[in-house]
Amino acid sequence: MPELPEVETTVAGLRPVLEGQRLTLVEPRRADLRWPIPVDLRQRMTGAVVTSLGRRAKYGLVETDRGDMMIFHLGMSGRWRIDPEEIEKHDHLLLETESGHRLALNDPRRFGSLDIVRAADLANYRPFILMGPEPLGDDFIGEYLKIATRDRKAPIKQLLLDQRIVAGLGNIYVCEALHMAGISPQAKGGAISRPRYQRLVDAIKRVLIAAIAAGGSSLRDFVQPSGELGYFAKDWLVYGREGQACQCGALVQRRVDSGRSTFYCSRCQK
Repeated sequence: MPELPEVETTVAGLRPVLEGQRLTLVEPRRADLRWPIPVDLRQRMTGAVVTSLGRRAKYGLVETDRGDMMIFHLGMSGRWRIDPEEIEKHDHLLLETESGHRLALNDPRRFGSLDIVRAADLANYRPFILMGPEPLGDDFIGEYLKIATRDRKAPIKQLLLDQRIVAGLGNIYVCEALHMAGISPQAKGGAISRPRYQRLVDAIKRVLIAAIAAGGSSLRDFVQPSGELGYFAKDWLVYGREGQACQCGALVQRRVDSGRSTFYCSRCQK
């Protein structure tokens, strides 16, 4: 599933062709993805000028001069295609701009979503109401994480994947950050010290920034809007490396927690 760096990379790829452009065509090609597509999305977006693009957690945001915000989620297999030569079966939303660009939101598995709300009401959008801070924001610090997990007996990996604690983190980058910080994924959240939490926060930020710079990690269907692959996967230290040597010489291990694979080094991570 595309995670925060992949969504950030997607938004950056869309920005040069959408920002400041008037939408001359907005065509949903089916009634739903994971959820129904708003019936008024076409009317509200057609003829509007895109004023900005952004991201909240794993959602992409497209704001218009009409005060609307189109919100997209890539689900498990979604991606945007810029100026495709042909429209494919799984291109479920088409956009055309006044400058002549065509964009297609492609989602074979249809686990993604499309929605539209008033930009002024974005904070009250249902998926966002209980979300925690952005992991790259200034308010995401070790002290916050210590307070947010106070007295929690759940494993730290489980807590980091809870969007109510921190928004946008996914399995790949949590595994990598925990390894970088030297913290076991099974460590109880409430038992981790403030200094170790600050080290973890620093690791999360470093991992995400490096992944964004590399264009994300291309897993299965995900590629950038330009069609290029993300290259951060080659820098993974533990994720997907079960049985291979960690930098310390021990073998990377894998366990399954709640249906998710957890990769870690028992020597490096305590």
